[in-house]
Amino acid sequence: MLRRWPVNQAARVLRAGGIIAYPTESVFGLGCDPFDVLAVHRLLAIKQRPISKGLILVAADAEQFSALIQPPTAEQFCMMAKHWPGPTTLVLPASDLTPAWLSGEFSSLALRVSDHPQVRALCERFGGPIVSTSANFSGASPARTAAELQRRMGSSIDYVMPGRVGRLANPTQIIDASTGVILRAA
Repeated sequence: MLRRWPVNQAARVLRAGGIIAYPTESVFGLGCDPFDVLAVHRLLAIKQRPISKGLILVAADAEQFSALIQPPTAEQFCMMAKHWPGPTTLVLPASDLTPAWLSGEFSSLALRVSDHPQVRALCERFGGPIVSTSANFSGASPARTAAELQRRMGSSIDYVMPGRVGRLANPTQIIDASTGVILRAA
């Protein structure tokens, strides 16, 4: 059974501009409000990740991404229907409303509609998508437990949402929804 208090607390921290860690399909993720530029820059500084790489966003449903992407083609819509909700991140053409701090040097955006119950509940409670990047310093292996995350990143995170990661052994696969090319295998 999903405990509501941790989800509510995580959503409050996000709304206040904080950085959270939360369980995803395969590893703990770091998240923030994607429209809060200061929170995004802080998250990137914690991870030691350049802004040029762009970020993944996760949501409870595809509608939460609608303003951030161009209207999907028939092929892109089929990819979305095939893989979402689920542990697949799709790269789709970004809309003109997408902030550069999310897309980095790309004209596209990496998005996932999660099937992890805590991620879905969090995005529903928050009311929109959140940043979803692995909880690790760039180049290091991601944390798979809250205890491991605390040892590595400690007080740099404002809230660690308790829970268990899903059964995937590796971070989610990434597919270019326009071409079908697998950019990162699962």
